[in-house]
Amino acid sequence: MTTGDAEGTTAGAAEPSATRRPTRSSAVADGFARFCAAVVRRLPFGLSGIVPPTLLGFALINGSTFGFDLLLLTALHGGLGLPVALSVTLAYGCALTLAFVVNRVFNFRSHAPVGRQAVLYVVAVAINYAAFVLGVGAGLTELGVSYQLSRILAGLCEAAFMYSALRWVIFRRRGSA
Repeated sequence: MTTGDAEGTTAGAAEPSATRRPTRSSAVADGFARFCAAVVRRLPFGLSGIVPPTLLGFALINGSTFGFDLLLLTALHGGLGLPVALSVTLAYGCALTLAFVVNRVFNFRSHAPVGRQAVLYVVAVAINYAAFVLGVGAGLTELGVSYQLSRILAGLCEAAFMYSALRWVIFRRRGSA
């Protein structure tokens, strides 16, 4: 049994010892990785050779947490009447925390110390927040675009940035640039 994804072993991932039994979460993570790899293998037009399984995993995980973000945003602003900026910040923080944990465990399957990864993630999130959530999202809202549509458009920009940060910086394999 390997702990790396189809691209190789993730940062700090180690082969389990012969005496250690797989945990339920590692079995679920292995199943998630196999599912993503199987779907990617079936992509048409040569995309199977270009799209890494972690990109599909990221899309599934972050699509779900983004839906959670939108629901929470709508509840906080539309339901409770909190200001848009506060609602976006609270919803965004909750969703990104969930996305970090799920991506770490199930998608990138990292066993590296969480401290350094968490610090790198906070830096990436801060850059992401300033550039896309406030810059694009709030900017579009100020221009008259509905706050939900503004958030969706900002989310598309966030997705490209955050996948890149997760794959090549935060959860990069040892020895990778």
